[in-house]
Amino acid sequence: MYNSKIIGLGHYVPENVVTNDDLSKIMDTSDEWIQERTGIKERRHVKKEGGETTTSMGVKAAEIAIERAGIAKDDIDFIIFATLSPDYYFPGPGVLVQRDLGIKTVGALDIRNQCSGFVYAVSVADQYIKSGMYKNVLVIGSEVHSKGLDMTTRGRGVSVIFGDGAGAAVLSREEDTSKGILSTHLHSEGQHAEELALLAPGMGGRWVSDIVADDNPDDESYYPIMNGQFVFKNAVVRFSEVIMEGLKTNDLQPTDIDMLIPHQANLRISQFIQNKFRLSEDQVYNNIMRYGNTTAASIPIALTEAWEEKKIKDGDLVVLAAFGSGFTWGSVIIRW
Repeated sequence: MYNSKIIGLGHYVPENVVTNDDLSKIMDTSDEWIQERTGIKERRHVKKEGGETTTSMGVKAAEIAIERAGIAKDDIDFIIFATLSPDYYFPGPGVLVQRDLGIKTVGALDIRNQCSGFVYAVSVADQYIKSGMYKNVLVIGSEVHSKGLDMTTRGRGVSVIFGDGAGAAVLSREEDTSKGILSTHLHSEGQHAEELALLAPGMGGRWVSDIVADDNPDDESYYPIMNGQFVFKNAVVRFSEVIMEGLKTNDLQPTDIDMLIPHQANLRISQFIQNKFRLSEDQVYNNIMRYGNTTAASIPIALTEAWEEKKIKDGDLVVLAAFGSGFTWGSVIIRW
């Protein structure tokens, strides 16, 4: 039995910075209003004519991760790409990464678990490696939210939260089973699916042809919707549960955590979990104030930055945790 170990990390965010004050010029909001509710000060948006896509950002993050892993591109045995904002409705971005990186014809899998996407993707990669099927798996989380948001006062409750970006990790086989990914834990609760969702276009509802035919400027069906308070209440409960599940599985306590990397959904959620587990500022990494919520990209971006800033060292217990649309949630327990 093998363990899997993260041997390379990388991230990429667009150069275009969009501040809260920038948003206040196009919708009825303010820096104070946004920071008070989310902790966000700014986020990155791709430029509409810049040509950057979910895949192209994922490729840039992946190239950094592969270089840092010290392996060649053709050493990658499998690609897993987590996103809710693919370049195309189909095919998914996994095969586009294979093409754009010039990797041999390995398998490519797309993960559609939104904010929990990277945690789910890491869990899948971990199982492939532990089973002996693959040695090096490339995992990417990337999102372009800015092109699909209602950037008006009508949509401000959602649109001020999200940003664009990408993060990537290379997972590799580790002979020492006391190091690497110790366990992963995944859950879902589909009864709340519509509390945080984008309902159209979809085969079960209004399709693209319906939206085009109606040509209704008041149509909100193709913009994301969120019951913010309900999501918040569920998130703080599920975050706590799945972190404790991971710790108990490995006979660990909250006091053993050296670094918690939570999904960057809302700074208030992260602070609630930090206080609940009595963790210091140095034990929790947050960057939502700079990037907003980048969904599947948020954990790999934060994990990469924490590693770059030397806030993670060999032997540390690192915990990844996420909650989001679906509802889905999960955790990853890592001995670095």
